Amino acid sequence: MDAAADPYLPYDGGGDTIPLQEIPKRGSNYVMSNGGGVASSSTHLLDFLEEPIPGVGTYDDFHTIDWVREKCKDRERHRKINSKKKESAWEFTKSLYDAWSGWLVVTLTGLASGALAGLIDIAADWLNDLKEGVCLSAMWFNHEQCCWTSNETTFAERDKCPQWKSWAELILGQAEGPGSYIMNYFMYIYWALSFAFLAVCLVKVFAPYACGSGIPEIKTILSGFIIRGYLGKWTLMIKTITLVLAVASGLSLGKEGPLVHVACCCGNIFSYLFPKYSKNEAKKREVLSAASAAGVSVAFGAPIGGVLFSLEEVSYYFPLKTLWRSFFAALVAAFVLRSINPFGNSRLVLFYVEYHTPWYLFELIPFILLGVFGGLWGAFFIRANIAWCRRRKSTRFGKYPVLEVILVAAITAVVAFPNPYTRQNTSELIKELFTDCGPLESSQLCQYRSQMNGSKAFTDNPNRPAGPGVYAAMWQLCLALIFKIIMTIFTFGLKVPSGLFIPSMAIGAIAGRIVGIAVEQLAYYHHDWFMFREWCEVGADCVTPGLYAMVGAAACLGGVTRMTVSLVVIVFELTGGLEYIVPLMAAVMTSKWVGDAFGREGIYEAHIRLNGYPFLDAKEEFTHITLAREVMRPRRSDPPLAELQGVINETSYNGFPVIVSKESQRLVGFALRRDITIAIENARRKQEGIMLNSRVYFTQHAPTLPADSPRPLKLRSILDMSPFTVTDHTPMEIVVDIFRKLGLRQCLVVFSLSLISNHQLLLTVSPLPLLSPLQAAAWYRHKKRHPSSHGSNGKPGSRVHYVQLICSFQGGFVNDDGEDEEEEQRLLDDCDL
Repeated sequence: MDAAADPYLPYDGGGDTIPLQEIPKRGSNYVMSNGGGVASSSTHLLDFLEEPIPGVGTYDDFHTIDWVREKCKDRERHRKINSKKKESAWEFTKSLYDAWSGWLVVTLTGLASGALAGLIDIAADWLNDLKEGVCLSAMWFNHEQCCWTSNETTFAERDKCPQWKSWAELILGQAEGPGSYIMNYFMYIYWALSFAFLAVCLVKVFAPYACGSGIPEIKTILSGFIIRGYLGKWTLMIKTITLVLAVASGLSLGKEGPLVHVACCCGNIFSYLFPKYSKNEAKKREVLSAASAAGVSVAFGAPIGGVLFSLEEVSYYFPLKTLWRSFFAALVAAFVLRSINPFGNSRLVLFYVEYHTPWYLFELIPFILLGVFGGLWGAFFIRANIAWCRRRKSTRFGKYPVLEVILVAAITAVVAFPNPYTRQNTSELIKELFTDCGPLESSQLCQYRSQMNGSKAFTDNPNRPAGPGVYAAMWQLCLALIFKIIMTIFTFGLKVPSGLFIPSMAIGAIAGRIVGIAVEQLAYYHHDWFMFREWCEVGADCVTPGLYAMVGAAACLGGVTRMTVSLVVIVFELTGGLEYIVPLMAAVMTSKWVGDAFGREGIYEAHIRLNGYPFLDAKEEFTHITLAREVMRPRRSDPPLAELQGVINETSYNGFPVIVSKESQRLVGFALRRDITIAIENARRKQEGIMLNSRVYFTQHAPTLPADSPRPLKLRSILDMSPFTVTDHTPMEIVVDIFRKLGLRQCLVVFSLSLISNHQLLLTVSPLPLLSPLQAAAWYRHKKRHPSSHGSNGKPGSRVHYVQLICSFQGGFVNDDGEDEEEEQRLLDDCDL
């Protein structure tokens, strides 16, 4: 058996130990041993119990936090504050500041998220309209704002207001004809490629973590994983700028997912202003959960949906106080966005519907069919997108992200321009599909053969047989549906900020509008059918195509993300259609059931697995019939000294169990590798007399040493004296539940002393191998400063050459002999383990 398989060091209490100077020194890495001695005093010991060691308790990049340890740290901090708050007015003020710091940090996060979301919406709309023309009266106005002062009455005439000039009018001086069409076509492609090229270059050069949606990584971080720099200042700045450029380029993507990443960056930055959160990774994740709620709140104008999204989709640990703070952060963010009023309609959202016509029971059939379509689309998209992303990683094509983005942007712009439903902004497309036809609507979707007389209003006669414009729009929508399906598969995962909510909703809205118009025409021409007879009499308004678009959008988004409760709440907040909650629920549940039949993973979980992130999904069922001893990494019974030294040199385990001796194998505690190395370096830097041949002890009391011996080092304070343990016969179902519910980093297997790490558990329950995040995204190997403990690849390296963890006493334990129990207790008291 390879020595590298040993995750701990079983050492004897008796016998010789190797001093530090006999172990080779490598760089700034130090080694240590712990053994017995015979004389002198223990007053030379450096006791870290009185003073915390700087750096101990922190985590390296791409490592998992210890939730239990962080919670214990916070409880200890809270006890200290409560014990001192009655000593003076200053201490009482500090306690109040500590109590209110949570509300302050979520308030700042909500303010920043709302402000940034408003700026992103305004800038993205302006750049998107820049592809088609400019406003001569005010360059900073987009197309709609430019025509606000127009006296025209219909939307078609407003779009052609004299203040707005197309590029053909500015360059060629003509608005119609083949020449103007070609010029507008060329300028559309030019601006689209320019925006896409600038976005991918900024991401690649300045902030590689700014690419993608960000939600898979946010979920992984909230589960306890450390990704340094992913929520930093540079990432926030570049993600905000490139998100505007990516949306304006016309790529099949949205800004809703990246807005969650932006909000979490704000929460992470503001958390460093408060020691309560900056020094505790578990508490910091409470702020990030609230920030994700604020992100969805400003993305959709849905504060309640944002809270439910954080609870259902992204958060790993969500206590009750986090629920209240998430609600408050979402409220503040929505208030700021409403104050900015980026859409100019005095509403939080762009898709608000004005109609409130009732739906009828027979419509549940097409609603459920839309749910089936959404589930099939979600399953197909997940498999196709993951297959393409995996191919991108495994081929040379993935090494050229700029070329890939330019190529996809060029294809998108060339194909999208001829079709008016793919040329326009995706959000505007969804708004048009959600809207019911009114007297001022000039869209092709509303070109019915009106049979009303001149004295009747349009809405007085809802009988609307489809005209040529509606049939032409149906064909264009079918082509747009195929285009959106194909391009979304290749766009999601590009090295630019790219959300999935809006493209998925657009696909569902297109399909829903097509189905809605079809059902509407069936009801008009066949109102005597049994399913229409009761509700669809001649002149009765029984079908609203915009409602079908709304239901289809929810179904497709649910099929891709597998969201349920939060999605329904988001959609009815998004549209204001509370009376349509039952059709939405039916379609969303159907899409989830159909999607789960092909695979229970949503798109975000699939990308987490693809990137190799250590995420233990609480929704995943564990069906393996195994025991803990079949997963653990067992120790060798009697390894030679060379193999023990190889455990430290050749492995990268995060820590080692500490046992009393090889004979007794009694578990003492658990020592993290990072804490050991930091403690040694800190002692060598601050204490005189610490030499390479100094002895290191993990006991409360150590034997006296000779007078000429070097100063020893005592590191009992870094030892976790109460690690979580299970027996080797514990079923793996229970072990998985322990890791999920307690957020453990590792669990020790007693009897044949061994260890199950979070990574090892994931290898057991995961069908795919776990990859290093740096291996999974090798294209952005940019220059980055790493700690001295990191190698050239940016990953933590082994810093300790040799560790010997023992209790210094002579004798042994005989655990199965009742007569030796008193002697065992005496020895334990002497060692004070």
